[in-house]
Amino acid sequence: MSNKLNSALLDKAIEDILAFSAGETISKGGVEVKGKKRNFTETIEIQITLKNYDPQRDKRFSGTFRLPSIPRPNIKACMLGNAAHCEQADRIGVDHMSVDDLKKLNKNKKLVKKLAKKYDFFLASDNMIKQIPRLLGPGLTKAGKFPTLLAGGEDMQEKIDEVKSTIKFQMKKVMCLNVAIGNVAMEKQQIIANTQLSANFLASLLKKQWQNIGQIYIKSTMGPSIQIYF
Repeated sequence: MSNKLNSALLDKAIEDILAFSAGETISKGGVEVKGKKRNFTETIEIQITLKNYDPQRDKRFSGTFRLPSIPRPNIKACMLGNAAHCEQADRIGVDHMSVDDLKKLNKNKKLVKKLAKKYDFFLASDNMIKQIPRLLGPGLTKAGKFPTLLAGGEDMQEKIDEVKSTIKFQMKKVMCLNVAIGNVAMEKQQIIANTQLSANFLASLLKKQWQNIGQIYIKSTMGPSIQIYF
């Protein structure tokens, strides 16, 4: 699919976002705005408004796509594993829980909610994934964090990196979508590639592709939003 984003506009937008996050002054709408360096790594997200789309009548869409560069390297995983997987998780410094650990939560809604809040995503061994609804109830599913399966022969670190670099577009009742596509510690070229691929992937999910996309903005956590598609 052809890329409809203006590359000069995108290049300038990302340059401004990175400059602003480094504490430099940028020009926005003809006004000088002074940036500020934060004491955390800001995430960069893309915000997309749809047009000619009726969430009530048109088919809801959902799709996932793996980006070449991990947008949020610091998101936290927990392995719900068998003995071998728990041992592997220990070796690579990933938190893990066994069947016995999950049984101790006693299906307590508050404790399951707390667990879901503590981690950004979960992996589970194949013998565990079937037991999760029975052990924990619907808590993880409700939080949108039902575990991703880690099969016996798969590499845990590779699987974690795959989940970390996968974005999801899902149509709910609103016409606005936003996903994290990078962070201010990344190279400009990596952010550009992630942005273009995300926008193209979303367009591929839509009935009329780019004709269903109204505007696209890009912004860092604390920075101003900059329009890159009109």
